[in-house]
Amino acid sequence: MNRAQRGGIALLIVMSLVPQGSASGSGAARLEIPRVVRVPSLDSLVARVSASGSALADFRQREPGDGIPSSLPTAASVFYDEDNLYVLFVCKDERRKIRAHLAKREDISGDDQVVVYVDTFGDRRRAYLFASNPLGVQLDGTITEGQDEDDSFDTLWYSEGKLTKDGYAVLMTIPFRSLRFSNAASQTWGMALGRVIPCNNEESYWPYITKRVEGFVPQFASANGLEGISPGQNVQFIPYAVSTPSRFLDMDPPVPGFTSQSELRGGLDTKLVLHDAFALDVALNPDFSQVESDEPQVTINQRFEVVFPERRPFFVENAGFFGTPTELFFSRRIADPQYGLRLTGKANRWVVGGLAMDDRAPGRVVAPSDPLRGDRAVNGILSVRREIGDQSSLGILGTSRDFGSGSNRVFSLDSRLKLTPTWVLSAQAMRAFTRFLDGRRLEGPGYLLDLTRDGKSFDYQGTYTDLSPEFRAQLGHVKRVDIRQLEQTVEYRWRPEHSPLVKFGPTLETLYNADHTGLVQDWEVGGYFKLDFTGNTKVEVGRYALFERFEGTGFRKHSTTFEFDTEWLKWLAASATYTRGTEINFDPAPGLEPFLANAQEADLTLTLRPSPRLSLDQTAIYSGLTRRSGYPPPSASGSTRIFENPIARWKLNYQFTRALSLRFIVDYQSVLPNTALVKLEREKHLAGDLLATYLLNPGTALYLGYTDRRENLALDAITPPRLRRTDDLSTSTGRQFFVKVSYLVRR
Repeated sequence: MNRAQRGGIALLIVMSLVPQGSASGSGAARLEIPRVVRVPSLDSLVARVSASGSALADFRQREPGDGIPSSLPTAASVFYDEDNLYVLFVCKDERRKIRAHLAKREDISGDDQVVVYVDTFGDRRRAYLFASNPLGVQLDGTITEGQDEDDSFDTLWYSEGKLTKDGYAVLMTIPFRSLRFSNAASQTWGMALGRVIPCNNEESYWPYITKRVEGFVPQFASANGLEGISPGQNVQFIPYAVSTPSRFLDMDPPVPGFTSQSELRGGLDTKLVLHDAFALDVALNPDFSQVESDEPQVTINQRFEVVFPERRPFFVENAGFFGTPTELFFSRRIADPQYGLRLTGKANRWVVGGLAMDDRAPGRVVAPSDPLRGDRAVNGILSVRREIGDQSSLGILGTSRDFGSGSNRVFSLDSRLKLTPTWVLSAQAMRAFTRFLDGRRLEGPGYLLDLTRDGKSFDYQGTYTDLSPEFRAQLGHVKRVDIRQLEQTVEYRWRPEHSPLVKFGPTLETLYNADHTGLVQDWEVGGYFKLDFTGNTKVEVGRYALFERFEGTGFRKHSTTFEFDTEWLKWLAASATYTRGTEINFDPAPGLEPFLANAQEADLTLTLRPSPRLSLDQTAIYSGLTRRSGYPPPSASGSTRIFENPIARWKLNYQFTRALSLRFIVDYQSVLPNTALVKLEREKHLAGDLLATYLLNPGTALYLGYTDRRENLALDAITPPRLRRTDDLSTSTGRQFFVKVSYLVRR
């Protein structure tokens, strides 16, 4: 059809589905996407689809009933023009049952949703996802086979949603400029359309995507008909500015005191699209400010580092390009950069990712008299992956970090092999070379082997990890070294039909770990039994027996766990976990050795949604240790309490429009130690956080915020000044007002 013929057609949304073989979730379905000249309003589209019935309607469940038709009628159409891909969903349901809130962007996990997955290279390995609730509130992300779904990806696209008399409808408009794909004249993409019905715990898809085989993206339909499209040689600029007048208590020696400062900073993030499929990101003083506070976590009495997720814009896009079975690149290791450069893309079966960035943080934490004061670290990461066959790949990764005369180099070779439709084998070999500032050198290897089965009822995962004592990955997140560890998980689920009990069954877990001398470090045997009901309601009970060696002493531990989650009601979501057992006191008071104690941990979260615009979240966390009989000897202390660590958060969010919101958070935390048994201070923290947000799209936003943090500290007016702990929260240790503005420009 030539352009003149297309000009006589107002709209074409008739789609043809040509099955080849069975529609068993094997990726055999085909989809012809028509080209249109203009796109009418959402109401007009809904009326035409409803009248003609010319849309995809054979949505089938993946959860809970594998292959069963969707419990509610669903229709979808896909079409495109020169600039955009359009996806229309028309979903039937009773209005009173639909869950839809006017929420912040990406805060739609408890709502009804429709979603489109687009595998733009047709490689059946990775895909973009675009989701919307019935009111058009967006969520986007990426999915890569063998990795967790990543919803930190953000890009510019448009969505319109509305409730109808018999359900809801959503129209998604996805600019080709927001995607990366080859420069071929005629495109063949992978595509899947989905609907999420939370009250039924249901996920339904077209084409049929089954749990009977491993892999999600490989089962997409082949989408043809896309011709004469391109993301273009476009350039994207996001300049930003932040103003932060603040007053805070400087607790660093030698002289503590209050400091006031006013900072005005700005920067620029730039993206250039090269040959359609490659993106070059250049950042000058990149926007690494974080307006959203981290969720509360227990950080007291933790043997290993507590990890918080990455939220900074420069790192979240295409993070999967640098992923390997062992996390050798953890972007929060780069704390304070001034310059950054990143290249990501794909050519045929080659996938390439590279990153270079400085980091000013190491030069700021050394002593003022240190010659390295003011210096910066230089970081580099390079990843090259070759896709082999249908679902296998081979990749190399190198990371480098230099600071002063010190350096760390890590090299990795990994592979992913699809053995059968349900079994996947992943392997990785690594070697690290480290030179410390004092001239010492370390060199050590690491290995990983992972075997996974993913099926409808029976799942298995076995992972063997071997890291030498000399292995270091300064840019990665490696919890510990000098291990030879085998972990196994076996899971079975029964799935009753036509029952409020969606699925149920046991999960068994084992772990065995020894160091390279053969000395046992850890072992674990246990599991849990889980029941999933409709209404996103889950109940789980578990029991574990454990052994852990710490500072040369072996400790036998045990724990009993209980977990309950429900979103049965539209206006209320609740989650509760409780763990009771024994745990090591990792930080005993001076003069005491680490010892085993009774442990309790509880976590309760309630989310109230009294109206579609208002949400209130309450979180309460409790962690504590108490003495066991005879541990340590009673002479050490007459009290059974070792410490208590209560944490609470109150969060209120009001959404005026899809773009404009007001959020208020109050955080409280205290540490109540028995200093005769544990090396902790008595601490209290109270923080208030007020944030007004106008988020037009992921690149264009205005934030106005105010924070005030208080602690139980007093600054005595003596010479020199002295800080001491008190019983109240009268001292403000940090007060800040900030304004942040960013603006997306596309050329």
